[in-house]
Amino acid sequence: MPVSELSSTAQDYLKLIWSATEWADKPITVGVMAERIGVKPSTVSDGIKRLAAQGLVTHAPYGSIELTEAGREHAVAMVRRHRLLETFLVEILGYGWDEVHDEAEVLEHAVSDLMVDRIDRLLKHPSRDPHGDPIPPAVGTPAATVGFQLDQAKPGSQVTVTRISDEDPDMLRYFTELGLAPESRLTVRERRPYADVTTVRIHGQDSDIALGTTAAAAIWVVA
Repeated sequence: MPVSELSSTAQDYLKLIWSATEWADKPITVGVMAERIGVKPSTVSDGIKRLAAQGLVTHAPYGSIELTEAGREHAVAMVRRHRLLETFLVEILGYGWDEVHDEAEVLEHAVSDLMVDRIDRLLKHPSRDPHGDPIPPAVGTPAATVGFQLDQAKPGSQVTVTRISDEDPDMLRYFTELGLAPESRLTVRERRPYADVTTVRIHGQDSDIALGTTAAAAIWVVA
């Protein structure tokens, strides 16, 4: 069954399950999914039961949700669609990186596999989307994620931004004002865990930036 034959809800669920564990080891549960989607846990539970009946997920009562091999294949296909569309919207249509998530959420259910491949070819096969998330290849294993959250970086270390979460458009606009983006090079000046502040300086700038826990946790870096 091609991913296009699944319902939009099934596509969304599979993509969420895969994406939620891409940058974290913690498995996803019905409760977490319900919170992220903004629906009742019973609604998610019913959807997961349908996916399990189709052989796309496994789920123990009150336990974590795991993708089967078929489920993972469909989930990765949807992630690829989403991230290629975000890249297309930014690079070809001139959208801001804070505008593309919701647009891609709509378009990913409508585009064909042929259009996705044509977009990939037009963009010359990008490896990352505008937020730094890796774009899975059409064939083969998705690239392993590399990096750790900025609020875990040691004072005095020099790091490079590899990925910024796209969950909050307002935060992305704030980062734009600061000059923070994937590939930005930073020096971690100070961490004050009890004050929930990480102070950094972007290379080439003359002043420090103080980031709260939420902002620092939305930024992934490599040493």
